Amino acid sequence: MTLRLAFMGTPDFAVPSLAELIGLGHDIAAVYCQPPRPKGRGLAAESPPVERFAVAQGIAMRTPASLKDAREQDDFAALRLDAAVVVAYGLILPKAVLDAPRQGCFNLHASLLPRWRGAAPIQRAIMAGDTETGVTIMRMEEGLDTGPVLMAARAGIGRKTYGELHDELSHLGANLMGRALSALELGQAVETPQSDDGATYAKKISKAETRIDWTKAAGELDRHIRGLSPMPGAWFEARGERIKILYAEPRAGKGAPGEVIGDMMVACGEGALKLLRLQRAGRAVQNAGDFARGFALRLGDRLVS
Repeated sequence: MTLRLAFMGTPDFAVPSLAELIGLGHDIAAVYCQPPRPKGRGLAAESPPVERFAVAQGIAMRTPASLKDAREQDDFAALRLDAAVVVAYGLILPKAVLDAPRQGCFNLHASLLPRWRGAAPIQRAIMAGDTETGVTIMRMEEGLDTGPVLMAARAGIGRKTYGELHDELSHLGANLMGRALSALELGQAVETPQSDDGATYAKKISKAETRIDWTKAAGELDRHIRGLSPMPGAWFEARGERIKILYAEPRAGKGAPGEVIGDMMVACGEGALKLLRLQRAGRAVQNAGDFARGFALRLGDRLVS
């Protein structure tokens, strides 16, 4: 037995889930993703990863700018779906869309709900110093990530960057979604209502918070850097140039915040950071040794925050 599904997702995080559902033999009636956006210096429209993957698989694509239009809702209902799978889609699903599939809409969320509901759960978990996170499959309702939970799987954070944890959770979530739909097919899915106790909100990353504030403690800045690596990247200014730090480690050390106190060592409000992976504007990522050969951070330099 297979399910007739719509898949709704946009970025690369969602691609493994779509591949998993195709591999399990489900009938993918349509794939929805956000419309192509201008990208790069030429601002040419570029199709998102889910669209490119779906087209390569020969699956019908839909890219509405909104699902609030009655015509779009009617077209969705006409698919006569068993369920819809939503993974990082990025558009609000109105009640008419949520109610259209026979068994409902199911979302893969990259946190252990109710912790880190919202737009940036992976980044916020790292930046807050959580020791673990995970993925959750929930039935969607009109509230923001508040629906009952079908399944969850855990993952340790350790010293992973956002990019590393993003990739791990995308594959962990794809497997979990496959298991959840199998349970749904067999009538064995158990839904547990979420509690609001312990709920936190993962607000979208703002441009302002990507700038490094050297007055903060080294441990906090380490988490900040890993939570924004590789994109959008935490940055500072030196000699009028913006430089991203993509990986660093806390070390013992003292000095004025932002002062270079040793070989790629920068003093923080408490402790210091050893800079290990950096990127100058418009250039490739470099390890500290290669970076220093082209842009030396001299002892006593003050990095602007």
